[in-house]
Amino acid sequence: MSQKAYITTPIYYVNDVPHIGHAYTTIIADTMARYYRLKGYETFFLTGTDEHGQKIEEAAKLRNKTPQAYADEISGKFRALWDEFEISYDKFIRTTDADHKAGVQKAFQVMFDKGDIYKGEYEGHYCVSCETFFTDTQLVDEDKCPDCGKLTRLVKEESYFFKLSKYQEDLIKWYNSDEKCVLPKGKKNEVISFVKQGLRDLSITRTSFDWGVKLPASMNDDKHVMYVWLDALLNYATALGYGTDEKNMAFWPATIHLVGKDILRFHAIYWPAFLMSLGLALPKHVAAHGWWTRNGEKMSKSKGNVVNPKEVADAYGLENFRYFMLREVPFGQDGDFSQKALMDRINSDLGNELGNLLNRIIGMSGKYSNGVVNSKDISTFHESELNAVDEILKNVESNLLELQTNRYLEELWKALSIANQAITVHEPWVKMKEGKTEQALALVALVSNILARVTVLLHPVMPKTTTTIAKAMGFEINTANFDKLVVRKDFLDEFTIEKVPPLFPRIEEELMAQPTAPVAPVVEAQPSKSTKKEHKAESIITIDQFFETSLKVGTILEASILEGSDRLLKLKVDLGEAVPRQIVAGIREYYSPEELVGTQVCVVANLKPATIKGLLSQGMLLAAKDKEGLCLVRPERPRQSGASIG
Repeated sequence: MSQKAYITTPIYYVNDVPHIGHAYTTIIADTMARYYRLKGYETFFLTGTDEHGQKIEEAAKLRNKTPQAYADEISGKFRALWDEFEISYDKFIRTTDADHKAGVQKAFQVMFDKGDIYKGEYEGHYCVSCETFFTDTQLVDEDKCPDCGKLTRLVKEESYFFKLSKYQEDLIKWYNSDEKCVLPKGKKNEVISFVKQGLRDLSITRTSFDWGVKLPASMNDDKHVMYVWLDALLNYATALGYGTDEKNMAFWPATIHLVGKDILRFHAIYWPAFLMSLGLALPKHVAAHGWWTRNGEKMSKSKGNVVNPKEVADAYGLENFRYFMLREVPFGQDGDFSQKALMDRINSDLGNELGNLLNRIIGMSGKYSNGVVNSKDISTFHESELNAVDEILKNVESNLLELQTNRYLEELWKALSIANQAITVHEPWVKMKEGKTEQALALVALVSNILARVTVLLHPVMPKTTTTIAKAMGFEINTANFDKLVVRKDFLDEFTIEKVPPLFPRIEEELMAQPTAPVAPVVEAQPSKSTKKEHKAESIITIDQFFETSLKVGTILEASILEGSDRLLKLKVDLGEAVPRQIVAGIREYYSPEELVGTQVCVVANLKPATIKGLLSQGMLLAAKDKEGLCLVRPERPRQSGASIG
């Protein structure tokens, strides 16, 4: 019977498009799934989208769409990106799937029949944004959510409750009995501390909205829908067929549940309690990662600094992006994205260490042996280097299995350093001149075998790059060669190396525009009253804060298309200063250069200059956008260039 591995991401909530945090979670999960497959495990990798709840119902209404149509749209964007990123998932689950809903209803009935669900009335504060209930003592400033800071709603309605309090001691026993059930250790301690404060029974149904899974028909209580977190957490079981065909339940329990630290409480407290009630085995690891900032700042749409993972992958290469994400930050800690850090990883780690080693092997073997590499004399001349590499790699797997991907990659690069250093120390070119051909060729074989072992272990992180390296060195990356090169530490068979172009061309300058507030701000058309209230509550500023922004009338002197972009125009704008400003604006879809010259616009004049597509942009145009398109904000009558707007 083959060994099995079950890897899951959280299912992503369809309230927004994928961002770098989603990509980070998914890339880690994909790496783990690829590693287990490489080892020969039968592996099931699950990802998907969470589509129910009041927040989705209200978001759809604002957009004049049905909840299903809205969920279809956003879920489709997640799936399209994961497909483009070649994420190797086995199932993409949606909580609107019929078999998922059937499985959730089965679970509800099982817990109810066991006596773990009862009917009562709930009164308390509910955060729509977080889909979470809070007690009075948990609130900030009497009525704000402690997690997201938004206003909560006072809810009083009939509800079914899950006896979470019943499982408090069983949860504590689980945490204490398994050192690695929650990773990393610091997060586990936070969970234990929360549980020890005392667990209250959990309200698990709502009657104030309809967009959710209905109760089982046998309950004869149609006005209730299930709490979105009960629905969502059960996806890990329903994806394997729980409550329907059960066809993949042999993969249960999960090897790794990957989550962001903001949803750890749900996965490390509520979820195992539900599983205890259902009589299902608990997961082996619930692992929580940190958040990402950009250039040291929290990401937000208003700052225009949210990292789009597709944009990064398109600019720098998907595999380089994967390496950076997994290498840059210790698992569980917050990470910071910057182009400089990404460029340093590509140029230094990938270019100088990995790519350069392959180039040196190609060059040396080409000169010394017509490209032929034979491993027969490695042990004779290089036992010390082999032992050093063995020592490094013998514990490398434990880092990966505990999600410490940065440590895993650090260790692989230590092995590469031994290979590169061996070339410097042993100087095979000198040995060739001295007639010590066997020693020179043994050195080439040594570094080739070190590279081969690292290539196999790097494969889950950079599958395409490593496939290219392996092909050049005459072997395939598969379970048999994992066993041969990594487990048994055998050497490569004799091969003739293929020449390949440099894998990591040096990057000298940033390939993406620096973050700035949006070039053409979007103003939502006709928001509902409830939206206006929420926006006002979140966005109130003082008059002094308003006047920190310098708005001026500008006259467009020149306008031209920016080559290589279907969105950007390069403008020369007179703001009444000694020298006109250069502004790069994303308005080409709506305006031709010819119709802009000589017209006036409103400009944010005191924005920090940004580099966009290699050009300095010294301001931002104001614009409004709705379903009819975008239009620039302009003075009603001509005004002097540089006139203040206030």
